[in-house]
Amino acid sequence: MQNKATHKQAFFFTIINYVGILIGIVSTLFIYPKNKEMLGVFRYVESLSQIIFPIMLLGASQALIKFGPKLDNRQEKQLFNYSVISIVIISLFLLTSIGLLSFFPIFKGFKYIYLAFPIAFSLALIDLFKKQATIIQKIAVPTFFDNIVPKLALPLVFILVLNNYFSVDNSLVFYCISYGLIAILIACYLFYFFKPAFNFNFKSLFTEISKTELYRFSLFAFAGSLGSVFAFRIDAIMIPKFLSMEDNGTFSIGVTLASALAVPATGIFILYAPLISNYIKDNAIAELDSKYKEISKLLFFIGALLYSCIFLGIENLFMLLPTHENLMASVPVILILGFNVLINMGTGFNGEIITYSKYFRFNLVAISILIVLNIALNLFFIKVMHLGIEGVAFASLIAMILFNISKLLFIYQKFNILPFDKSYLKLILVFLIVLVTTYYLPIIENNLFNLIYKTGLCLALNLFLIYKLKLVFSYTFWIEKIILKLKN
Repeated sequence: MQNKATHKQAFFFTIINYVGILIGIVSTLFIYPKNKEMLGVFRYVESLSQIIFPIMLLGASQALIKFGPKLDNRQEKQLFNYSVISIVIISLFLLTSIGLLSFFPIFKGFKYIYLAFPIAFSLALIDLFKKQATIIQKIAVPTFFDNIVPKLALPLVFILVLNNYFSVDNSLVFYCISYGLIAILIACYLFYFFKPAFNFNFKSLFTEISKTELYRFSLFAFAGSLGSVFAFRIDAIMIPKFLSMEDNGTFSIGVTLASALAVPATGIFILYAPLISNYIKDNAIAELDSKYKEISKLLFFIGALLYSCIFLGIENLFMLLPTHENLMASVPVILILGFNVLINMGTGFNGEIITYSKYFRFNLVAISILIVLNIALNLFFIKVMHLGIEGVAFASLIAMILFNISKLLFIYQKFNILPFDKSYLKLILVFLIVLVTTYYLPIIENNLFNLIYKTGLCLALNLFLIYKLKLVFSYTFWIEKIILKLKN
């Protein structure tokens, strides 16, 4: 029954994410290219908030998933209450620190951090609320609020600025308010099903789990989260510093379109996190190995289908749009970062396996290496090779490949499991053969026809061959179920 609920939540989660992605793609194709410098400013503020909010959170949301299975209903509520109070206290401390630092001349020009702070506070609460919603299998509605509202708010403020109703600074304030609204909406929904009964008495909680254990895990989870943000958001910080806000906008367009690939992975990673935690707690390595292989293969299948279409059709698609002159500069970034996302999807939930095991400290080591690699490679490609935003994309790709290899080797060493098997290798081979074949087919002058026939043929061949070879269990299962219904 719980497995059915999980699949239902995964379905709605994916649909909501794709609606959000669709809104983002439409905005990216038709609205954002009209002012790429302004887009660069917004992405810069967002990246600053993404760096601040893990400090406010301090690993609290991961602790809910980690320790939740050990607690009864009352203690689970106490842990949630404790996490909310911690976020508020840490945020007040950070705000005071920022205020004091503003007196020093070196921070005088750092105005965007004041706009990033309220977004970061909202993000910390949103992340905590969503993790609790995940535990009670109520993630779909919070996902709707979290994914849809910002994607409606940003194009709205763009339109207002482009039509001279708002200044850029006023639009940033409006955008901050939208995140506060999301936090309030998710809280109202969550508290309808989950009554936290806020109080400051945590005595029974710490009889079940020790403060030392909770703090140790939270600190390592925090270090991993902050490291992940530095590793994956450093691009949007470095591009304005070494290139320009307009380049940051161009890069952001590439990131937005490439991120469409990651939607199925995001939903599955969040929804399966409690299951992975339980497998590891129960030492059910055989079940963990089976799920690891199944999900990794499924995610690679979905990601490779989408990436093949992007690889073959993105330039033809852009040429059909009125904003194509401003979009074409993002094509190399889309292809490089799209491959980056595909690799991350194809290696499955290796990060979750490490996070919820006794080896969670390794995440800190791996993330630290990734940060150093990413910064060093960014500097090399920007300052030495002068490759601009394409160099930034290559830096992310190389760092991510090495990062995933390190996690795969570590998991194999500690658990003796890998996400790959023979059918996975056959799957890769099918995609490569179909992609190369369709790529070298004759090019038609008409962009629309070329887009349809190449991407359509690629999709049809992949779907047919993978079904016939029965390489992906979930896909085969659903196709056979549909065929059976049609026959009946």
